[in-house]
Amino acid sequence: MAFIPRIIRPSSDHFFLLGPRGTGKTLWSTHQYPKALRIDLLEPETLRQLSARPERLIELVEGNAAKPQVIIDEVQKLPALLEVVHLLIERKTGQQFILTGSSARKLRRHGVNLLGGRAAKKHLYPYLAVELGKQFNLGAALRHGMLPLVWAAADPDSILKAYNGLYLREEVQMEGLVRNVGSFARFMEAMSFSHASVLNLSNVSRDCQVSRKTVEGYLEILEDLLLGFRLRVFSKRAKRELATHPKFYFFDAGVFRANRPSGPLDAPQEIDGLALEGMVAQHLRAWCDYSAGNHSLHYWQTRSQVEVDFVVYGETGIFAVEVKNSRHVRPDDLRALKHFAEDYPQSDLFLLYRGRDRFKRDGVTCMPCEDFLMGLHPNRFQP
Repeated sequence: MAFIPRIIRPSSDHFFLLGPRGTGKTLWSTHQYPKALRIDLLEPETLRQLSARPERLIELVEGNAAKPQVIIDEVQKLPALLEVVHLLIERKTGQQFILTGSSARKLRRHGVNLLGGRAAKKHLYPYLAVELGKQFNLGAALRHGMLPLVWAAADPDSILKAYNGLYLREEVQMEGLVRNVGSFARFMEAMSFSHASVLNLSNVSRDCQVSRKTVEGYLEILEDLLLGFRLRVFSKRAKRELATHPKFYFFDAGVFRANRPSGPLDAPQEIDGLALEGMVAQHLRAWCDYSAGNHSLHYWQTRSQVEVDFVVYGETGIFAVEVKNSRHVRPDDLRALKHFAEDYPQSDLFLLYRGRDRFKRDGVTCMPCEDFLMGLHPNRFQP
């Protein structure tokens, strides 16, 4: 896979680098730290040796004292190593420890705080449009997503199908996260109908024929595996009654497509619209994380069903973003943003659509979605 420079900012301190499989954690860390000692827990022999004797890590580190960094890939495979890493950090070996992982579940369960707050948490997301530059194509991104693993593939559809199987086999079945893998596979399919929608767990429970409590547990697993996330309602200093349920998104538009079944009754434009909203969601989520300062991503919906797709709130300002999978902007498309501006007059309003022109109407900046994504740089929201 050819290396494309990423926007994530490296740290001079110890840190966890978390992200789903295929986001390029190993590739990025290899280029960022070429002289590091690398320990890959996906290698069976390495995992076997360290599982039998975790303290062997001390020998490996001491035997490579000249290496400036120690990178442990997929550390969630052996959380017992965290105690050894903690000990080595306390000894002040002078080396930087970088721990990559594709699941937060085992780390949290076994106590990621064993490092005593000595390691920050960073996340790596699928490609951003600005990272791809001239290679970015919105149509291709909506069909196959922006996972580096998929983007570089000769047959992205096959890779996406295999990607789902990889998680079901290696992360869910082999780690014993669920008793019935078939039920979890049905849950993944049912959740594809909740992508970019307000989450109703009772409906999901009925669709995949398991109890609501089981669905709640499955959703936790999905989020712990970093495959999906929930958006809460923006309610800061609310002036009207708001919805209470979160919205759900898969972390990548291609992964959403791979899980969403389609047939004669599924309108392609409807699925394209959901994929487009998810594409904007994954960009805004990454922007919040990659930018300096504290920013958070929400959505806004009143009890009367007036909804703004995204609200970014933080030190930079308040940004309300509405996404439309249409070639033209109709007056009714601006209605929700105008309602939001009544409650938050200091906010900047954006409407993203599939047309070609950029213009301002009734205080709303209307612009092509592709231009918005290409102009979204960390620490700078104004495209």
